[in-house]
Amino acid sequence: MLLDGIHVPLTTPFYPDGRLNLRKLEHNVDRYSRTPAAGMIVVGVNGEATSLSDAETQEALAAAVDVAAAEKVMLAGVARDSVFGALEVIDTAAGLGYDGVVIGLPGLLVGRERETLTYFQAIADRAALPVVLTSAEGRELGLGVIAEVARHPRVIGIVDGGGRVAEIRTATAGVKHASTVTAVFAAVTGRMVAKAAAPVLGSATFVGVESLQGGTAVAVAAPVSGPALKTRTRETGFQVLGGETLGILEGLRAGAVGAVPRLAACAPQACFEVLAGWKDGDQGLAEEKQERLVLAAQYVEGLGVPGLKYACDLNGYFGGRPRLPFAMISGAEKAEIDRLMAGMRN
Repeated sequence: MLLDGIHVPLTTPFYPDGRLNLRKLEHNVDRYSRTPAAGMIVVGVNGEATSLSDAETQEALAAAVDVAAAEKVMLAGVARDSVFGALEVIDTAAGLGYDGVVIGLPGLLVGRERETLTYFQAIADRAALPVVLTSAEGRELGLGVIAEVARHPRVIGIVDGGGRVAEIRTATAGVKHASTVTAVFAAVTGRMVAKAAAPVLGSATFVGVESLQGGTAVAVAAPVSGPALKTRTRETGFQVLGGETLGILEGLRAGAVGAVPRLAACAPQACFEVLAGWKDGDQGLAEEKQERLVLAAQYVEGLGVPGLKYACDLNGYFGGRPRLPFAMISGAEKAEIDRLMAGMRN
């Protein structure tokens, strides 16, 4: 699976009483599908995943993938301490048509390298989908662990939240992977393949009168195959995604194939513009677009999920209330977000 581009870590909407609001989740996914984002991560870093029950996790995963555009890479976040629990989520995601899963280090394994290796390798051995690791502050994976786990054929990349893109690329330089891509080298998702293979109504044909036992002949469209999906294979190696909004450009320069900026949940276009400037070879523009994210990212992300959800509300993505024990942000904090996000409406 190709991971190039900006991937949006979705928030999880709730009703005021704390119940899961699937209709608003669908609304958000539909809107993100219309942005230049390459994909979305459901119940990931912004998704309050550990506050969801198993049933709610399944409901959220199902609702999101059902309305996502076929060309968007859909990754399911996995937040389970046990190998058994993680595999249950992965099997659910596979059955729903996800393209991969994102898995971080459980808190109980921090500082326990042997168990960490066992956790990721055991999951990768049985995973029904490609695995993307994630390394974040407080739950950082050592370079030795990353290099070892990256050798597994089902582990295709990592989201690095520690500014170590260059070091990770060096540690995994010998890893070889290949991804199926379109004719213009964009990702091919499982839903794109299914859509191309699904029968569609073709030219009308007539049903004979005799078959209708005296009725009138009617025209019925015959099912035919959809347009063929033209693909090719691209060598990718071990793919590294930057995990920090403030380090999108730095990560790209160090060899990242894309990024998972938390601020993309409320400003996907603004985050994408950094990538677009860099890909166009316009370093000055890329730096300008990166700089405009700095103050907003520092403040909004510093407030955590409550701040991100309020910023989502400003830009037409339903944020709403976080689930307890998270609390709503103050009026003064809302006013500051209003000011910082004023130039990033999208």
